[in-house]
Amino acid sequence: MADRIVDVLWVVAFALLTVFSVPWFLWGDGTVVAGLPAWLWWHIGWMVVATALFWQFTKRAWDRGMGVTNG
Repeated sequence: MADRIVDVLWVVAFALLTVFSVPWFLWGDGTVVAGLPAWLWWHIGWMVVATALFWQFTKRAWDRGMGVTNG
């Protein structure tokens, strides 16, 4: 049962990553921070989040569902 919950959590994490990858709320906003538009900072930050999530996925869940055992 715990494995199923972990699988669902990974699916939810990647779904949220996808949903919030496009900053709809920043469209048409002309705010500039440190010389770059706010929407570009959103994408830079979101790529850092995506990198961290994928790194954790490769460490913890890469072989889930493939019948591979460690060791």
